[in-house]
Amino acid sequence: MGDERYERGLAIRKEVLGEAHVERSLAAVSEFSRPVQEFVTGVCWGDIWGRPGLDRRTRSLLNLVMLTALGRNHELGVHVKGAITNGCTEQEIQEALLQAAIYCGVPAALESFRVAERVLGEIAAENG
Repeated sequence: MGDERYERGLAIRKEVLGEAHVERSLAAVSEFSRPVQEFVTGVCWGDIWGRPGLDRRTRSLLNLVMLTALGRNHELGVHVKGAITNGCTEQEIQEALLQAAIYCGVPAALESFRVAERVLGEIAAENG
């Protein structure tokens, strides 16, 4: 897919999630899953993340809360890294997950704290 929306989305996706992560994800795409990857890259990253109405920090914090509510822990881990990239602090991530505990449920938030703590530890180890 070479359209402008896809290319804009691909650039934003790489800025938020890291080029290595995105390249690994795209390298694993099969012909069957290619349409959904193109859709996500163009619509999610190009159209929505590319909108000016919210900054990336805010979008990241919203994602962490929504992914907690949905119990999507793999994506949560990916977006914890994205939140750090977008300038969120560990305290802001912690506060967002505490907020989620009240509205999404304690079991979901406990799992999100475990995922976030693991990812934050990985980031700290990578940064020395």
